[in-house]
Amino acid sequence: MELFSEIYSCYYQVLRHLLCSADALTIQDIRSRICGEGFEESLLSIIPKLEDGTWNLFDKEGKLYRSRISSAFITPVSGLEKAYLKALLSDPRMGLFLDGGQRDALDQMLKGVTPLWKPEQFYYFDRFSDSDPYEDENYRRCFRTLLRAQKENRFVDIDYTSPNGNRVHHHYVPARLEYSVKNDKFRLLCLRPSRSGDHSHGQLRLKKEQDDLASCCPEQTDGKMRLEILNVSRIQNVCPMDKTLSSPADLNTVIRRSYYQEPLRLRIVDRRNALERAMLHFANYEKNTTKIDDDTYECLIFYNQGMETELLIEVMSFGPMLTVLGNERFLSSLKARLQRQRKLAAEVVSAQSVQAEQ
Repeated sequence: MELFSEIYSCYYQVLRHLLCSADALTIQDIRSRICGEGFEESLLSIIPKLEDGTWNLFDKEGKLYRSRISSAFITPVSGLEKAYLKALLSDPRMGLFLDGGQRDALDQMLKGVTPLWKPEQFYYFDRFSDSDPYEDENYRRCFRTLLRAQKENRFVDIDYTSPNGNRVHHHYVPARLEYSVKNDKFRLLCLRPSRSGDHSHGQLRLKKEQDDLASCCPEQTDGKMRLEILNVSRIQNVCPMDKTLSSPADLNTVIRRSYYQEPLRLRIVDRRNALERAMLHFANYEKNTTKIDDDTYECLIFYNQGMETELLIEVMSFGPMLTVLGNERFLSSLKARLQRQRKLAAEVVSAQSVQAEQ
């Protein structure tokens, strides 16, 4: 088995739940559970291995699959898993999700365990260097307050420094915390009550988006909320408020409605493990992947204007096993960026030649 797919990724969790089922399952039952607990593209990896017996985990009785193990089985923590957990604890981002007591307890449980890897063993050549200050106590405090408020659907008062340097504060409902691998930063997707004539923050302010958010948060007196994205590192202070939403906003629906009409269409040739690398590379996007032939796949990635630049950079950094087929908007942006890079490279070569002649 491969260390970081079948064992430690969602494949392992999905299969564990399937194996714990006391009842026999149809292939449609298995498909439904995989889609509900994993990713849609997980079907491409799991179903063929179950059907052809590569993963000999079920007894097949006609069209039914019955688990070969008891539903009450216990999986002990192996030495390899302990080493993996020890390595995760060495990541400074883990301190954002654990308080001091939890961290000490885990350190004690894993005392004497050698981590599977150390942070200094990795060199990130394609990532910005101005990462968030994960060790800063105020940053950690703000992060944990936002995380708690998100779970409670609670309003918070945020003191924020905007990109142009202005200090502002507003009331928000934290909806989601996202991590950008390329920027090594966290960003907050939040909902803010909209007031008539309010044009601060360089807002994302489409009327359709406001209507969508209003339907998600009907208890607002003015009937309108809007979606904003804040860099967590620019948040100076967060104070939880007594007010909460009666039910969580359906943020996924709001984001889906903001997608462009045409998704990005990619062709992936599955050589040098390209398919698995692509699924990991674009894991934070909503996508749909289908098999075209033995080693070729088509991947549709759904995105909006706020995601476009980062997605463009990620596509360019992937490699030759990926081809952009559409849409025209993305292709135009890709060509323009490549032309700018080509022009910049020519200018650098020209400047070096002039300098050499002098």
